[in-house]
Amino acid sequence: MTTSTGPFIAAIDQGTTSSRCIVFDRDGRIVAVDQKEHEQIFPKPGWVEHDATEIWTNVQEVVAGAIAKAEITAADVKAVGITNQRETTVLWDKNTGEPVHNALVWQDTRTDALCKELGRNVGQDRFRRETGLPLASYFAGPKARWLLDNVEGLRERAEAGDILFGTMDSWVIWNLTGGAQGGVHVTDVTNASRTMLMNLHTLAWDEKIAESMEVPLDILPEIKSSAEVYGHVKDGVLAGVPVASALGDQQAALFGQTCFAEGEAKSTYGTGTFMLMNTGDKIINSYSGLLTTVGYKIGDQKPVYALEGSIAVTGSLVQWMRDQMGLIKSAAEIETLASSVEDNGGAYFVPAFSGLFAPYWRSDARGVIAGLTRYVTKAHIARAVLEATAWQTREITDAMTKDSGVELAA
Repeated sequence: MTTSTGPFIAAIDQGTTSSRCIVFDRDGRIVAVDQKEHEQIFPKPGWVEHDATEIWTNVQEVVAGAIAKAEITAADVKAVGITNQRETTVLWDKNTGEPVHNALVWQDTRTDALCKELGRNVGQDRFRRETGLPLASYFAGPKARWLLDNVEGLRERAEAGDILFGTMDSWVIWNLTGGAQGGVHVTDVTNASRTMLMNLHTLAWDEKIAESMEVPLDILPEIKSSAEVYGHVKDGVLAGVPVASALGDQQAALFGQTCFAEGEAKSTYGTGTFMLMNTGDKIINSYSGLLTTVGYKIGDQKPVYALEGSIAVTGSLVQWMRDQMGLIKSAAEIETLASSVEDNGGAYFVPAFSGLFAPYWRSDARGVIAGLTRYVTKAHIARAVLEATAWQTREITDAMTKDSGVELAA
């Protein structure tokens, strides 16, 4: 039972491993949370998929769960906002609402060869000036192209105007606002900036790049700011509530950690680790392997840009130790195990399960454990797993200092 008085805000966080809904009161305090994990699908090495229908079902469940726990109704909720795993790509039929294939997750590396092909004789930087991104399997545009090329009959359906593309924010908002019965097809600038199809300077889809990538403009959502009313929830416990904000999860963290001043940065440790630095109204081109991205755009205000260092595998390495290796029974156990030895025993872990992200951008890289001797125990491996996050974060920090000329404050 909540002791807070309204109005309240509902935030839907559609993440890589789970979806949750959090209800906040007017002071920003958490009133209720509901969360549900979804399946991770690994059809081949380096391939990672999610069932977008399962995710939408889970989103509906956690929204209903959080509202019930808070013991409030739609009338008490001022607005709903969305944050989401970025780059994860889903194409669906706008007439039926059915996804045409599982969603391709940001960690998925199947577009590696396609990205090399798109680089032509220029290489990874072919679209960097316009998009701020290197050609890498991480981003959504090439994932959409892969689906169009590999799902039978899909390109024809797309050209006939029956298919919609979206990152998970678009998928959730479209379904919330009515789906096949008039759902709103939008994305915000932060998510659009991760497709490799949006021009950072104009904040509009880049027709030339879309043409080069063979992604029809008609399937793309309308680009909006990160804070404006996109539409209203059509059904369920939040029926009638405005859907009024969307931000990719790392940009949402930058904003939520109040990094509003140029030079302020945050690092978020989750499935991967992502460090973002606010660069104000400046688009800083990276020469040290970072990404240039949109930080946020509030309504009609000017966009705020950011530099980002992205690491693909940190928390998910601990999950791997638990689920695939069986070396620990719960994620929390890893710290106890790692603390039982004084050092890593000479063992180092490079967790390139999804290729290497910043600052290397090598989609073809794969994970390595080095320095093994008979002396090394599972406790040393556990320590090397935790240290891998620290080493990778250090590389990002150094690259950020180099690009921005700003020393990060301790």
